[in-house]
Amino acid sequence: MPLTSFIDYLELEKKYSKHTVLAYEKDIGEFSKFVKEEYGEIELIDIHYNQIRRWIVSLIDNGISNRTVNRKISSLKSFYKFLVKVALIEVSPLVKHKALKTPKKLQVPFSYDEVSEVIGLLEISDDFESLRDLLLIELLYGTGMRRAELISLTLKSVDLSQKTIKVIGKRNKERIIPLLPTICATIHKYMIKRNEIAQYGGDEPLLVTKKGVKLYDTLVYRIINHYFSKTSNKIKKSPHIIRHSFATHMLNQGADLNVVKDLLGHASLASTQVYTHNSVAMLRDVYKKSHPRNKND
Repeated sequence: MPLTSFIDYLELEKKYSKHTVLAYEKDIGEFSKFVKEEYGEIELIDIHYNQIRRWIVSLIDNGISNRTVNRKISSLKSFYKFLVKVALIEVSPLVKHKALKTPKKLQVPFSYDEVSEVIGLLEISDDFESLRDLLLIELLYGTGMRRAELISLTLKSVDLSQKTIKVIGKRNKERIIPLLPTICATIHKYMIKRNEIAQYGGDEPLLVTKKGVKLYDTLVYRIINHYFSKTSNKIKKSPHIIRHSFATHMLNQGADLNVVKDLLGHASLASTQVYTHNSVAMLRDVYKKSHPRNKND
């Protein structure tokens, strides 16, 4: 079946994460269900653009945002591009499709003070969950790693002798990130508590629940939202906003863009440059306040 072959291709050749593969499978499954309801037992390889366009209209009619629609269509485009690649179809039905317009989404990072206040709150306690949550936040803010990368960390990812951590990024790409002394200290304290409740071994997950099992996506999100709700009024409070804060604060402090790119695990500078708008805004503010020619009478 073409869909099964496509999923195998994403997992085995493209090396996409399980989370990403499930998202592709879900989007294409939703389209397949729509096609069967609207057109009967029609094969996905026989689809024409007008049928896809009808799905797009139905999604919009059901209140789905243009951004989400574009993501779903991106999954379909990848699927049909694969079908062309394996010669099951000659031309993708989406070859001339243009993405729907979406409003520019500005990610607002946490301030340094907001992050510091959360860390300060967690440093007060030394129970297992407080130490784990402190380490979780320090790792996200201290390295800029993604949520999926954080969850996949194992005990052997950490090298305290070198003060580094090995992160497995998208498409199984490895990168080594230096650790701040404060993070190393937190790891040491956390490991004492962790060893009391969970197995110890190289391939065991670094971050676990109080039952000793690996953390999961929604729990990490809830932890971040819980603590940052105490210190920040920003609408969005998520692991990605901490990653965004890491990049923005590094650039504000004068870090080279290429260095930040490597730390974040980006394939190109274009991905990293989205984090520069806050740095530019800060420079503009300093420039206006400091330049001698910019004096208001």
